[in-house]
Amino acid sequence: MKFFAAALLALSSLSCLAAPQDSAAKIEPTEHSFVIHNFHTESGVVLPEAKIVYGTYGHLNAAGDNAILLPSHYMAEMHGYGWLIGPGKALDPARQFLITSELFGNGRSSSPSNTPEPFHGPRFPVTTIRDNVEAVHQLLTTELGVKHLQAVIGFSMGAQQAFQWAVSYPGFMDHIVATSGTAKTYGHGIVRNESEINAITTDEAFKNGDYTVEPEKGIESFSLVWTGWLYSQEWWRRELWKTESPKATLAEVIDNYKRNFIPHADANNLILQMRTWEQHDVGATPGFHGDVEKALASIQAPVLYMPSATDLYFPVGDARYEAQFIPHCTLLPIPSLWGHPAGAGASPADETFLNEHIAAFLKEPGPSK
Repeated sequence: MKFFAAALLALSSLSCLAAPQDSAAKIEPTEHSFVIHNFHTESGVVLPEAKIVYGTYGHLNAAGDNAILLPSHYMAEMHGYGWLIGPGKALDPARQFLITSELFGNGRSSSPSNTPEPFHGPRFPVTTIRDNVEAVHQLLTTELGVKHLQAVIGFSMGAQQAFQWAVSYPGFMDHIVATSGTAKTYGHGIVRNESEINAITTDEAFKNGDYTVEPEKGIESFSLVWTGWLYSQEWWRRELWKTESPKATLAEVIDNYKRNFIPHADANNLILQMRTWEQHDVGATPGFHGDVEKALASIQAPVLYMPSATDLYFPVGDARYEAQFIPHCTLLPIPSLWGHPAGAGASPADETFLNEHIAAFLKEPGPSK
């Protein structure tokens, strides 16, 4: 069951979504944390301490302008971009300073599970994508001395952050790369997230978020709903899980995802990040009055927009709609049957496609100064 183990760890960001790599070739990030005192969230709640865990690869140059930000995806941690980093790949720590930031709610950065009262558990405020961007902007500018970014590159919720960076700080980066993620969560995605939240909260053990033991049945139900949307329908019909585990049956696949999809997950953390996901809308950025098209039109940096052609989370049609409003946008769907994870190199072909096109895009000139 090698593939399942790799995929499960990837989706909790303990590895990458690509095929397993030679451990000797892996480049490890250095872990850090940054604390903001009296952090004001968009909801109006002030967190006495807001912690961001992040990883770094390489070193910042004297000019402070060789940095690339890689914001994390759902429940991910700093290892979530291994498919893009290393020898022969698009990003090279020998030349670039790479920062992998972790979202609020992942259990390591400030989260419902690790924040003391009065904000513990279900009382932790919903943190938006903009909250995360503002916190990381403080990290980059005050802690790391980053004056400018070569790029923001994001997968899934990382893509949501990339779009928000492009709208909130349009002159701060030279390039934006968004894979398997959109600038707004539309109604269909909200329905899906709500179905997953409902799967957790209807477990009697959840106790309105004040549980003493994890609501395991609810988390299993959540995992099944998530799995049903993860890959394309054709991926399932062709039984592509057998590319790594040829003897595995469908029943084994389903049971494995149900029981182990995100190991050691905390229910309140899972819900918090789904709320962050479903509330995202660059049009809600101050100054745009809810107009997503106007917000997209404000983006100055060139954008490489890479939806998965078979993504059920962030459909390619939503990407086509958004791309038409972005002034300097290359829309390049990933030709894959691997659904949502194609945007993180789920198959060797996906990884090659992403690395080749991202590497070429980063060589193109950024916006004129």
